[in-house]
Amino acid sequence: MTHPFPTAPNPELEAERNWQHRQRMQRRQQIQRQRLAGMRDNKGLVIVYTGQGKGKSTAAFGTVLRALGQGLSVGVVQFIKGAWDPGEAKLLRKLAAHPELGLGKVAFYAMGEGFTWETQDRERDIACAQAAWEKGRELFGSGEYHLVVLDEINVALQLGYLSLEQVLAGLAEKPERVHVILTGRGAPAGLIEQADLVTEMALVKHPFRDQGIKAQMGIEF
Repeated sequence: MTHPFPTAPNPELEAERNWQHRQRMQRRQQIQRQRLAGMRDNKGLVIVYTGQGKGKSTAAFGTVLRALGQGLSVGVVQFIKGAWDPGEAKLLRKLAAHPELGLGKVAFYAMGEGFTWETQDRERDIACAQAAWEKGRELFGSGEYHLVVLDEINVALQLGYLSLEQVLAGLAEKPERVHVILTGRGAPAGLIEQADLVTEMALVKHPFRDQGIKAQMGIEF
């Protein structure tokens, strides 16, 4: 039978629990300090957000805002999506136009012409993807940007608009401290192998697929 009223705390038992917790945290702190002592301070990361679930570009643009908040310079190239004018594009253009805000430098290029079923022109899609890739290489190769996002480039790789070899070769030449994020479903195994950080978004439920709800402003675009 459950007692209707909570029992009064036992001071001795609570003191013992607190002491044990303190001992565990001290051991964990020591382990963390030992691990950190042997780690490098700075390295430009290659980051991949892929998978069937929603949130890949969202994660990338969350990182963009974090970097800008730290005063770091950011470059973004959007593949495939260029026909849209999503919220992130509007915001980044506004930030780029107001350096007096004290945020990092912003460069934004939307260089796709829409989804493949809308463009219906493979040669033109390939040309757009190649141009977007060259712009991305220019941004991260210049060393002027701390973070460069190649949004939906994985889709261009999956469709054969870019070759894995050319992308890996370009990433290998980037300056040491530049971070590059590559988003989109279908990231090839070779890219995943070379990346420093990979997150796969798993699709559990989606309103478009499961409920017939169209893309929502401020959520999908």
